[in-house]
Amino acid sequence: MAKKSPPDREHAWGEDPNDLDKEAIGRAIARLAPLFCPSGPYPCETEGMDLIPSSPVLLVSNHSGGVMIPDAWGLGYIWYEHFGLDRPLHGMGHEMLFKVRATGRPFARIGALRASRKLAIEALRDWRHDIAVMPGGDVDVFRPYRDRFKVAFGGRKGYARLALQAGVPIVPLVNSGAHETLIVLRQGRRIARALGLRRFARTDVFPISLSIPWGLTIGPVPNLPVPARFRYRFGSPLQLEAAPVADPSHSQVEELDRRVRATMQELLDQLEVDTPNIRERFRYGLRR
Repeated sequence: MAKKSPPDREHAWGEDPNDLDKEAIGRAIARLAPLFCPSGPYPCETEGMDLIPSSPVLLVSNHSGGVMIPDAWGLGYIWYEHFGLDRPLHGMGHEMLFKVRATGRPFARIGALRASRKLAIEALRDWRHDIAVMPGGDVDVFRPYRDRFKVAFGGRKGYARLALQAGVPIVPLVNSGAHETLIVLRQGRRIARALGLRRFARTDVFPISLSIPWGLTIGPVPNLPVPARFRYRFGSPLQLEAAPVADPSHSQVEELDRRVRATMQELLDQLEVDTPNIRERFRYGLRR
């Protein structure tokens, strides 16, 4: 007799907002608390969360910190600490995350969805859940250290079209600190092109960075994030149209994208002024 497969083996993880499990999220937040609480190695400071309107909204954020994505984990922590478990937040993830059950199932249970406009609209319109996107993706998360206070979406504007089609406001969000956990020297775009990474990995970068414990690293290698203070700033919600737009025009998408990036750059400029200099950060890291 053939061995019976587990009931969820063929489940398409990350394709159903109903995969979200509040108990799993609660356990995840409890594990994150020692890291992101005020006394942890990555304490989070927030400003502007009172500006977030009622669900559903589309959070649009910059992305920092390499493959360990500490800024995304910090965002999940501050969101549920502020709103509790009754206001779910979905993050849109790369399809490779859901290729295998070992990663697809746990990420789907804490709210991750495949990066699909159809799924995002379903979650926003039908489920009235909030969604967080980081449009810059690989280009942003591995932007050089010197550009850590610059918005880098790489020309990606799909989020603006999504917001218009779903008829929801965009809440601009920026963070700093995660790009202090490793030092990206170069994005390695030439290496990525030579290796043909766009074709089979959908990435345009093959970063060169300094990290712990590896020192000089080439490629997207997991690292031990250096202790740093994470700062999150939320801006006022932006909305170009008052109702859903089935087929947004090019000018509508361009204008909304321009407004979002301009607002985020202003917020990042403020964060740059508020961020301690490298000597102060080094001393803080040694204390941690």
